[in-house]
Amino acid sequence: MKHVKVYLDYFNYGAEDFMPCEICGAAAVDCHHIVYRSLGGSDDIENLIGLCRGCHDEVHAGKIVKRKLNEIVRNRN
Repeated sequence: MKHVKVYLDYFNYGAEDFMPCEICGAAAVDCHHIVYRSLGGSDDIENLIGLCRGCHDEVHAGKIVKRKLNEIVRNRN
């Protein structure tokens, strides 16, 4: 998937590397689109965030809002 490659390349991660969840620090297993592609979101790094399964589920349940994801992305460096 293109978006996963974009994410891994941005952080210089290999496929076998530990990738932390950008919310809680646990092992990230998903590369999440902040704005879904079906709603016009892109595969640009500014629209991608690495999440563990628990945080990913909370995002989809509305417990973690898009505003928080965007804040994390803005503060990466």
